[in-house]
Amino acid sequence: MSKETPVPPSPPGGVRAGVLQLAFKEKAALYAAYMPFIDGGGLFVPTTRPANLGDEIYLVIQLIDDPNRLPVTGKIVWITPAGSPGRQQGIGVQFPKDEVGAQLRDRIETLLGGTLRASRPTHTI
Repeated sequence: MSKETPVPPSPPGGVRAGVLQLAFKEKAALYAAYMPFIDGGGLFVPTTRPANLGDEIYLVIQLIDDPNRLPVTGKIVWITPAGSPGRQQGIGVQFPKDEVGAQLRDRIETLLGGTLRASRPTHTI
């Protein structure tokens, strides 16, 4: 689902830059990754890349049956470390509180429709 693009380590005291590409081919995968409880929405990104809360990360997202890739810069607000029982390692990325973030959230919520009210487990909760 995700493809990591290597980036050089951040300088001491600097913000770690990064790029992750995500392609959602199925509604179930998008449902499992979407984080509607995050202010402005967000996505869980499976990754083994080291991360810190507050780091900015650049995502390139491809949604179900849409050939377009949606670029967005978000902030890491969730970390599931390696070895968490029953959980995949990765990060939760909050969408920016701007027009791009709102459009992405709206697009995802439109694709998921009534699925948002399901009680199936996700990668985070």
